[in-house]
Amino acid sequence: RIVTYIQGKMQWLWDHEGRRYLDMFAGIVTVSVGHCHPVVADGLKDQIDRLWHTTNLYLTPPMHEYAEKLTATLPDHLKVCFFTNSGSEANDLAMALSRQYTKSFDVISFRNAYHGGSSASTTALTPTHIRAYGAVPNAGIPPSRPTGNVGAWVSARLGGKVLDYSVSGRPAALFAEPIQGVGGAVQFPKNFLKGAFDLVHERGGLCVIDEVQTGFGRLGSHMWGFESLGLRPDIVTMAKGIANGFPMGAVVTTPEVAQAFTGTLHLNTYSGNPLATTAASKVLDVIESDGTQALCARVGGRLIHELAKLRDEFSIVGDVRGKGLMLGVEMVEDKSTRAPLNPADMMEIWDSMKSMGLIVGKGGLRGNTFRLKPPMCISESDADFAVAVMRKSISDFVN
Repeated sequence: RIVTYIQGKMQWLWDHEGRRYLDMFAGIVTVSVGHCHPVVADGLKDQIDRLWHTTNLYLTPPMHEYAEKLTATLPDHLKVCFFTNSGSEANDLAMALSRQYTKSFDVISFRNAYHGGSSASTTALTPTHIRAYGAVPNAGIPPSRPTGNVGAWVSARLGGKVLDYSVSGRPAALFAEPIQGVGGAVQFPKNFLKGAFDLVHERGGLCVIDEVQTGFGRLGSHMWGFESLGLRPDIVTMAKGIANGFPMGAVVTTPEVAQAFTGTLHLNTYSGNPLATTAASKVLDVIESDGTQALCARVGGRLIHELAKLRDEFSIVGDVRGKGLMLGVEMVEDKSTRAPLNPADMMEIWDSMKSMGLIVGKGGLRGNTFRLKPPMCISESDADFAVAVMRKSISDFVN
């Protein structure tokens, strides 16, 4: 059944037949504070009568004000903002900055990562079975759980096998997501990324953290995912929820890294657009006034606790993982082999949930993980409804 959505309000969507859906995917983790949030909408209505566009060659009040507000949420060493139109462009720019600063070319990413879809570069950082092409060397370090000492394991995998043999010795950058998003809400072992960052820094490379899906309080414990891991990135990229669905991305870095770009031509016609930066500024206002981060921790905690019961109830629910309002439910054919549930069966369950008014996403290397990453305004009762629908859909399928 083809559905056309024609209206949205906070966590809800309505289709062309007037049916209401609980949106637990937020336009691919993009509607951060709620569809048509009144504070964001009012800000856009005011700005639309003032100024739509110049270029980023000229400062406008919304651009300047947003840069100040955004950097105030980040550690003190991250003070320079570049604005883009998307997460792919943000990661493209982060690669260019890294190469210009280090005078090296090789960029490292992890297996199962997703950093964008631009054919020139970010697809090469995205080593999945459907996107593994491009010109950038990709080390493809697996985020599988090591046994024993994590630091020694990271040193052996990254230091011995990747930095010595797969790249030229001094990488331009390591890219990482605090939790892999498109990859299926995959979390790294404790101290894994910290060890990787340390090794890359020792070799003179930069560390880029991709907060496109994890940022703006979604994980609940911190505003930014890297803070929960004790990391000190050189560059942070962000997009998606940054402007609640308005096309925008950003790169925030240190003055030293930004200075290396002096004399390099960089122009993005629409970056810093007054409408986009106004929307982004209002998102930060809402996150603060509505207690969004605390909501992610509270409702996300309830949601993962209830979802974990599905893992115990059904043989085809292989894993439940994630943090805050960034969760994944991995579906399997058999728990002992962990063989992924096949695409046709995934679609049957997915369609069943949609028919009962629940929208979720799909991801993971084999497309067998249901992704729950809703607007950050859902309630406990919304979480309970989502679990009830998932339980009913899976039960109907297995029976």
